[in-house]
Amino acid sequence: MRAAVVTSFDTAPEYREFLTPTPGPGEALVTVLASAIHPRVRSQADGSHYTSTDELPLIPGIDGVGRTEDGELRYFILPDTSLGAMAEQTLIDPRRSVVLPAGVDPVVIAAAMNPAMSSWIALRRRIDFQPGSRVLIMGATGNAGRMAVQIAKRLGASHVTAAGRNPAKLAQLPTLGADAVIDLGRTEDLVAQDLAAAGRSVDVVLDYLWGEWASKALYSIVPARDDDSQSLTWMQIGSVTGPESPIPSAALRACNLRLVGSGQGSVPPSDILAELPELATEVTNGDHDIAVRAFPLTDVTTAWANADDTDERVVITPSAR
Repeated sequence: MRAAVVTSFDTAPEYREFLTPTPGPGEALVTVLASAIHPRVRSQADGSHYTSTDELPLIPGIDGVGRTEDGELRYFILPDTSLGAMAEQTLIDPRRSVVLPAGVDPVVIAAAMNPAMSSWIALRRRIDFQPGSRVLIMGATGNAGRMAVQIAKRLGASHVTAAGRNPAKLAQLPTLGADAVIDLGRTEDLVAQDLAAAGRSVDVVLDYLWGEWASKALYSIVPARDDDSQSLTWMQIGSVTGPESPIPSAALRACNLRLVGSGQGSVPPSDILAELPELATEVTNGDHDIAVRAFPLTDVTTAWANADDTDERVVITPSAR
């Protein structure tokens, strides 16, 4: 079979021949229709993810949409493996997949499920999220943050503030459910004022940025709290602006702050799998907005480069739909 193959953590995947895998007990061979390039896949392919085993060569791709030998269309999540989804065929554990309805677009599903999952799992499985909560999303102009605005509203948030650095993208978010936006590209004084205003009564922060922005936001938000005893849950999901953040120690003492991470390892696989059917239904209903651009597997190296330069979620399509 043909696949996207990583032979060095310093270079993009290349279109190459690869041995077709043979199913073992509990596995099924699927024809892959679509698999998205997203940050988790990039960190897999460059060896920087905390689950990396440094094993090469590898086929990237941790999830996707495939067709089984009996014709079922399934969205699947792969375990930690060097046989990823960006190949004409891959091995799945059917228990880590969900059957999709006929007629859905595999490219859209592949593009939407991972970014939707980040906020869906965080709010459904990492905390006791209550309808009526006020939510601040740091990094709301990325694909996952954009989906988080929609998911938070879908799950009952009474007010969503979306913060990001791209004014054009921020301007689109009110139509997707954002009640307020914060342009992080403005002067530090103005940003601090906006974060303080948003943080006075916020209940949950979904943080896709981390790095310096988590620290800056906490310095603005904590002194502005209307009620220091009100629970403030800071959900660390992504680290676009840096893997480390100098969290002020006073923030942990001056208010009822909880720092919680959400990602692979912090959520049991059984919890993620339990959420797949409802999340798949949510994504396939067509109510969520996500921009997608598809590339054939033959163009994976070009697609890899384009994924950094486009606002769209880039999806690899190994096989004809």
